[in-house]
Amino acid sequence: MATTTETVTAAAPLALKLSQRPKNADGSALYPDFLPHYDPLEKVDDLGYFEHIDVGHRADPTFPNLLKNATKVYDLSPNVGTEIEGVQLSQLSPEGLDELALLAAQRGGLVFRNQDFIGIGLEEQKKVVAHFGPLHVHGWAPHPAAGSPEHMIIYDHKEDLRVRRSWKGRSPVQWHSDQTPEPQPPGVTFIGMLESPAAAGGDTLMSSSVAAYRSLSPRFRKRLEGLTAIHSNNDGVKQELKNGDNAVMRRQELIQEHPVVIVHPVTKEKALFVNPVYTKRIVGFDEEESDYLLKFLFDHIAKRQDFQCRIRYEAGTVLVWDQRVTNHSQTLDYPAGDRRHAFRLTSLANKPIPALIEEDDGECAKDLGRVQLGLC
Repeated sequence: MATTTETVTAAAPLALKLSQRPKNADGSALYPDFLPHYDPLEKVDDLGYFEHIDVGHRADPTFPNLLKNATKVYDLSPNVGTEIEGVQLSQLSPEGLDELALLAAQRGGLVFRNQDFIGIGLEEQKKVVAHFGPLHVHGWAPHPAAGSPEHMIIYDHKEDLRVRRSWKGRSPVQWHSDQTPEPQPPGVTFIGMLESPAAAGGDTLMSSSVAAYRSLSPRFRKRLEGLTAIHSNNDGVKQELKNGDNAVMRRQELIQEHPVVIVHPVTKEKALFVNPVYTKRIVGFDEEESDYLLKFLFDHIAKRQDFQCRIRYEAGTVLVWDQRVTNHSQTLDYPAGDRRHAFRLTSLANKPIPALIEEDDGECAKDLGRVQLGLC
């Protein structure tokens, strides 16, 4: 039988045509009205305690107003994160916003793309987010030059490396819930993405604090209930003061004592309420004991990818999440100098509700996985 010999030569690598996120040809910002403004002379008063009634209490659990125009709804992971297509946040009725609060409490984070919310103006944006509670003013982060100190600007670019330099020499992946040293920490929060790095990156990592709590053994969970911890933003204050005469300090350092395990006022779910950025020590424990326990809890939050998801953005994406039941982190995984530009509007919520200490709540017997493994 005749045979032939074929010579196979390696083909030249294909030039991949990667999809690029929107950028101006001249390198200018897509949304110049939202460029960061720093005013070292600005001061604001602390809000203090206030009565908060969660609008999620009013929500229809079938979400008829929120999902009326939805074309697709899918979970980003089993424990946290849901993406909703076809819904414009700016067009939601008060009833739809109530339902938004409930679903954010249940799923932790909600992603909406191609949102005209980005362009409705500062006052209208604040009006939407203020539906959930008084708006937070950050102690030192910039706001738009047009005003509105409630708009916290998230900005990283070669012309302003303030954020990136603050993480110099250490990992920028730091799990936290925003502003937990407040007397009444944040609840429903919006990030509006104005401009993302050109090719990829700049994502938000998100973790369910409810799943973090549930995944612990029932006996260990009971040991945590009743404990309180001190939260402080002193590290952030020290970092900002390194900016010298350009440092912005609108408010004093915040220190607050909160329960280690809290209960969401609407869903009644229990959640871990500690984070590596703000939680400093467990009240009543010696320093070594506190460090030992907090290190375990921080590692538990950071390493358990089974209750995490990753939020990817492009211009027009809005992330809505409930900070009482989640931790999150930036990534800073894109090339230094590329522009990442967003704004955050944060509503303040209830004074954290401590989980009640119970002798036996029967939770272990309800956990089929633990029962099957003989852990109860």
